[in-house]
Amino acid sequence: MRVLFPYIKKYRWDVIWSVLAILIVAFATLWQPHLLQVIMNAIMKNDKQTVWINGLYLIGLAIIGIIGGIVNTIYAARVALGVATDLRADEYAKIQSLAYADVEKFSPSNLVVRMTNDINQVQQIIMGFFQQVTRIPILFVGAVILAIMTLPELWWVIAVMMILVFGVSFFSFSHMGKYFGRMQQLIERVNTLARENLMGMRVVKSFVQGANQIKTFAESSDEMRDVSVKIGNLFALLMPAFFLVANLAMAGSIWLIGQDITSHPSNLAAITSFINYLMQILFAIINGGFMLTFASRALVSLKRIQEVMDTKPSMTFVSGPHRDLDGAVEFDDVTFTYPGDEKPTISDISFKVKSGEMIGIVGATGSGKTTLAQLIPRLFDPDTGIVKVGGHDVRAVTEADLRKTVGFVLQRSTLFSGTIAENLQQGNPNVNLDAMRWAARIAQSAEFIERLPRTYNAEVEERSSNFSGGQKQRLSITRGVIGQPKILILDDATSALDAHSEKLVQEALAHELGDTTTIIIAEKISSIIKADRILVLDEGRLVGSGTHHDLVQHNDVYREIYATQKALEEGV
Repeated sequence: MRVLFPYIKKYRWDVIWSVLAILIVAFATLWQPHLLQVIMNAIMKNDKQTVWINGLYLIGLAIIGIIGGIVNTIYAARVALGVATDLRADEYAKIQSLAYADVEKFSPSNLVVRMTNDINQVQQIIMGFFQQVTRIPILFVGAVILAIMTLPELWWVIAVMMILVFGVSFFSFSHMGKYFGRMQQLIERVNTLARENLMGMRVVKSFVQGANQIKTFAESSDEMRDVSVKIGNLFALLMPAFFLVANLAMAGSIWLIGQDITSHPSNLAAITSFINYLMQILFAIINGGFMLTFASRALVSLKRIQEVMDTKPSMTFVSGPHRDLDGAVEFDDVTFTYPGDEKPTISDISFKVKSGEMIGIVGATGSGKTTLAQLIPRLFDPDTGIVKVGGHDVRAVTEADLRKTVGFVLQRSTLFSGTIAENLQQGNPNVNLDAMRWAARIAQSAEFIERLPRTYNAEVEERSSNFSGGQKQRLSITRGVIGQPKILILDDATSALDAHSEKLVQEALAHELGDTTTIIIAEKISSIIKADRILVLDEGRLVGSGTHHDLVQHNDVYREIYATQKALEEGV
């Protein structure tokens, strides 16, 4: 609960008004049966004046209760919505501060559920707390006291009813708690399956896996349905059991009072108030039980939110003065292992790159090419060794300086919904139209952007579904070069381009960004054949470095890759 206190404190006046309003509602609710008893006694005595006066009091009390309920709902909603909004924003900001490895540890779909469903659960319990929880103990204690004062001889009826209701509540709500916890897990599972299948729809349809995916989704959905049915069954038994106990208590009370009503006629008026208080006691226990059940569900959600908020980033950046870094890159005996893996992905890597060089990196799938590149912008930190950019250890460079110096274009082009211009501004927030056109010409994206009716203000749909794979890659390259980074990493970023377009992109990069260090990761040797130097990786180790001509002559791994690709191109 400690995670909520700072947020609730921010809305202290709304909390105060909400509590004051609920106190008024509780008073109105408790005092109405007493006024009803006075009116009944006055009717029996034919005292019309007392009936009229207390009748007006009763109407006024009802109006006050209604106004109090409205005020309480308004301020409780303001607290609940405000806390949920602030908590969601802070959780999102916290996720943004986490390292890439931390996000992967939770998984994106898991974090989405924590920011949506879990926060909604917390919002509901806050709303319920300021509407019900502050009122329940007042109503319960007040109703018990006033019921005993109304008919003291029937105190034991109240005690028996409370014991039975508490027993039914304990049995039902103790079982509901575990079902609510399981429900949260199943919601997360269903969301994950839906997200994966919708994002991978092309793969599902290409491999005709629709039936299998439907079966997998249906199994999880059916399990969630079964848990919901169990919860529903408990609720279905719970309410009749509560009302059975209450009705037996009322029937017993009426029968007992009826035995000597001739001797105590005033009890005829008192029994109505007594039954009202019995119902208030019952509803206080029922609502309290429901709130405890919902609270147990919300506490699970709150624990999940707090887990994110308490997570310390596994990688932090230093703060300090601005440094103007050049494009030099150096790896000094670097070894890196992904969290959870036993074997290092890259081992004992050492090399130097001068500013302005074009470097190619090749190797078989799984040789560590992308991993090596991800260490340069510090998406991960090495286990051992030092990675330097501009002559400085990346761990001693501020995040702003490193991000400004290093541009990274991935093979999987991720564009955000909005406009083309908004996506390009992620590479440089202050970019103007001329700069966009310059970058688009380099990436060979101008030819299709400028044919669009709205050109750079054209919409990018969700998951950029309105662009082809090649267009998305060219837009990603445009975004990568628009900030004119000192180091530009292209991680197989031209794989979806035809040979002619790829050649034009590389020529434009060499001509327009001659002072930029360009690191090209490629499966095809033809993509990096003209690089100043080529690094060859094999099973996580650097096994060769040199020009294409040198490596063909002296490096077995490179020669084998080149020969295989050449044979495929020639149709051998």
